[in-house]
Formats: sequence, C-alpha cells, structure tokens
Amino acid sequence: MDFFIARRDFEPAYRKLPAGELRRRAEEAAAGLAACTFCPRRCGTKRLEGLEGACRTGRLAQVASFFPHHGEEDCLRGRRGSGTIFFSGCNLRCVFCQNFDISQAGRGAECDAAAVAEMMIELQELGCHNINWVTPEHVVPQVLEALVLAADRGLRLPVVYNTSAYDSPESLKLLDGVVDIYMPDFKFWDPASARKYLLAEDYPAAAREAIREMHRQTGDLKMDEDGLARRGVLVRHLVLPGGAAGTRGIVNFLAREISIHTYVNLMAQYRPAGKVGAGSFGEIDRPITAAEYEQAFADADAAGLYRFDQRLRF
Repeated sequence: MDFFIARRDFEPAYRKLPAGELRRRAEEAAAGLAACTFCPRRCGTKRLEGLEGACRTGRLAQVASFFPHHGEEDCLRGRRGSGTIFFSGCNLRCVFCQNFDISQAGRGAECDAAAVAEMMIELQELGCHNINWVTPEHVVPQVLEALVLAADRGLRLPVVYNTSAYDSPESLKLLDGVVDIYMPDFKFWDPASARKYLLAEDYPAAAREAIREMHRQTGDLKMDEDGLARRGVLVRHLVLPGGAAGTRGIVNFLAREISIHTYVNLMAQYRPAGKVGAGSFGEIDRPITAAEYEQAFADADAAGLYRFDQRLRF
C-alpha cells in the first residue's frame, strides 16, 4: 500500500473547494445553531440566541488555550509542534477526563470567528505543521466560520479534527472536503460502560458511524517525506484498567470494518482524574499495568493491525 504524499504535491483540502463553498458551509452550519443537532445528543438548544446546549457552549466558541504542542503523535508534532487550539466545553461527561477544568468546569474565554482565525494564523507563523482543533465536536459552525477568515488571510496548513468521535452525521457532512486529518478517539466498546463513564450510552454506535464516515472521506493515513501526517484517519484509544474500555472489540472493529491499515495510537497515559476517586469508580482508580498495556497490543496484533504510533516500555 502507498501511504505517501509528497510535500510538494500537498494542498489542504479546504483550499481545493470550489469558490465560495467553504463560506456556504459555514453559513449553513451557523444557521443550524438555531436548534442545535451538531452532536448525537441533538438537544435542540437555541444556541444562535446565545443559550448553552448540553455542551455548555452558546453562540461563540470558548477557547482555553492555543500553542505549538510538542506532546502529540510524532507524525503531528514533527520538529515545530502541532498548532493546537483547545476548545472549552464538551458533549461528553467523561468521569476520568484529564482536562476536566476545560471540558466540564468551564475554563476558557469566548472568542468570535476573527479571534479564532487569528490564532490559526499565529500558529502558522510560529511554524507549526498543522492546525489541530481539540474537542471541536460542539463548535463545528464556529470553526468553519473562523476557517473562512483564516483561509482568506493565507492559511495553508492541514487541519486536524481531534475529536472524541461523538459526532453527528450532519457535522461530518459539513466537514467533508474541509478536514485533512481526522483523529478520533474510540473510548468504549460497550454501551453500558459508555453510560457509566461518559453518560452517553449511544457513544459506541455513534463512534463507529463517525469513524466509518471519516475514513470514507479521507482514507488511511498518509505522510510526507518527513514523516508528517497529511491526510487520513489516526485513531486514538486510551487503555483503561481491567480492560474497562473494551479494547479487543475496538481493535477488531477497526481491522475488520475500517481498514487493516488503520494507524492507531494505543495510549498508556491513563491516570485517575476528574470524578474518579470521589464516586463509584474504584475499578478504574489506578494507573494501568504493563501487562494490561501489552494485552492491548496483543489484541491489536491478533486483529491484524500493524501501524502503531509507538509502544511504550513500562
């Protein structure tokens, strides 16, 4: 298989859209905020009027921080970092969230489209290899509005959509031909676990549908001669204590129903955070063991997956 795109041949997807199409998408998305269905919760909140939906975000996006991130996957961070923009709020309620103050406690400042566009331009000027929208599921209209302005100002970096995979088909349709690199989590395989830990029993089904669509749009991950990701899907999966995430089901799904060539990051950095330790979550109130991490890779190997970001040693 050919997973290579020459740097000289690459142009961001959003710059290849017909004239006016990106602006049309942004306007369509903004109109959808009148009764929001931009995630599977479909809460119907009148966010266009400034009311906050299940994501605790109204008309304007909230940004917690933006900076060149040197802790992302090797194929994103390169030498000069991934240009991350961390959006506040979230449509999930992960009890173990390591960014709890951002996702659920509301830290961040409201920013209009011009302000978010300025962030993208600044990250490009700093030499970042890409623009990495972190937790964008609930602010798709806002990031599209900002991207219109940034593209008009000369943005030419690939866009990374760094998501929990709790995305609606409507959102992903608007992003078709806009996003270069989809980076979804696949958090849980079992609906009961998703209900307990995310307050979203439908998460596994929504994630499967979303990842199928992301792969349909962009395919397997392709890189340039410097090993930098340029287009495709990169799936993250956080290994949890006691196999609570259902890793075996997830890697089998990726291999059998997405692609045997799926690029996967099996992450070992779980630690108790958020509400863990203060509630009935004792089974995940510890870090994972070396044996649990190795079992995750054994399951992935058995499924036939072979493109991994890294294998840590405990």
